[in-house]
Amino acid sequence: MVLDALLYGVGLYLAHGIRRHWHLPFLSGQHEIQPFELYAWLLVIVIPSAPLLLHLSGFYERPLLPSLRETSWRLFRACVWAVVGVILVLWLFRVSSVIARSVIIYFGLMSYVLILLKEELLLRWRQSSLGRLQSQKRLLLVGTREDTARLQEELQNAQGDDLKVVAQVALDKEPIERLIQLMHEHSANGVILIPQHIYFGQIEQAIEVCEREGVDVWLIADFFKTQLSRTRVDEFYGRPMLVFSTGPEKSWSALLKQVFDFVGASILLFLLAVPMVLIAVAIRLSSPGPVFFRQQRSGLNGQPFTMLKFRSMITNAEQLRHELEALNEMSGPVFKVTNDPRITGFGRFMRKYSIDELPQLINVWRGEMSLVGPRPLPVDEVRRFDDPAHRRRLSVRPGLTCLWQISGRNNVRDFQEWVRLDLEYIDHWSLWLDFKILLRTIPAVFTGAGAK
Repeated sequence: MVLDALLYGVGLYLAHGIRRHWHLPFLSGQHEIQPFELYAWLLVIVIPSAPLLLHLSGFYERPLLPSLRETSWRLFRACVWAVVGVILVLWLFRVSSVIARSVIIYFGLMSYVLILLKEELLLRWRQSSLGRLQSQKRLLLVGTREDTARLQEELQNAQGDDLKVVAQVALDKEPIERLIQLMHEHSANGVILIPQHIYFGQIEQAIEVCEREGVDVWLIADFFKTQLSRTRVDEFYGRPMLVFSTGPEKSWSALLKQVFDFVGASILLFLLAVPMVLIAVAIRLSSPGPVFFRQQRSGLNGQPFTMLKFRSMITNAEQLRHELEALNEMSGPVFKVTNDPRITGFGRFMRKYSIDELPQLINVWRGEMSLVGPRPLPVDEVRRFDDPAHRRRLSVRPGLTCLWQISGRNNVRDFQEWVRLDLEYIDHWSLWLDFKILLRTIPAVFTGAGAK
């Protein structure tokens, strides 16, 4: 990551040099450009951002010996985002007139070429006899005969030249000295422990032996068969732990989502301040009662919070709800009625275009909600979930918009389908998915699609 960050910086420097000294067609322009010193401040942004952009593009999640196509595509996405990021920074700081546009394009191209060249050199080195000798893992498989035989068969189907199984040890039948002997005979530099059918005392002995020998130990931790959880290793006050998680993992992407929520809500609240004041005046003039409707909703992990909306119903709407229960058109615990008589005239207009949801930007700004996420349900409706699996939709922050919102909103009458869309979002979450949902929300709101 450090090397890639530096190569991005070198790419910017070379891009400036190419533009200044070589007059290439199409992108060079007619005028001389300023010295690199006026561009150097961009390095403070480019260098730290480079590894993050590569990480978000999946560049560091490739196999040890990736294909050129896979490397090229992921690197291309990172370089495009780097160019877009530089353009946004220049626009925000109003310095685009000082820096030649061709330098930004050359920067993306040079960064792409430099890192692709670095990757190709590393790949050639790994494939060379010297590289294979230094990077190859000579593995001992330790477990019962059945477990080690099964794992060796799996490794034979998947491994390249970087892994080599040199021997197996049936720790339930052979003494620990046999493991030591085989490590010395084969110069093993890795041991895979399969602990399912071995006593913990024997496993502890094997780990202690490998510690003394300076040999890496990989403990296969598939003790429990999970259906949805992703497993990762963490540390809890110095103790190694396995973490089983069904929600989006804590990552740079998740942190960026929180930053984007805060910044996005702040900008929208600033831009919509005057329209929201006018809407508040219209609500007060159109019907008696408060401007805002406040209700306890279930947030992250079910934590209650007070959700804000512009009031679109008469003031005693909650008290009249029990009279309309028989007209409920939604399955499950959710309450929805077409042409609800409690809605005011102006409230119907607000609901059609989701104007009543605008105060929830305050909830987003306070960190209680997100711009994108499952819609928050009232606390009493969450308590009436008949399937405990439905609570998994509470494993992420609720949002202003979601897959249900862009799938027709009230046209989705089956609560099971609503939950399915929410869980699909959780299981496939990414920043790109959030971006696509936000883009699709805009036409859904302006056309009033699915609103009742």
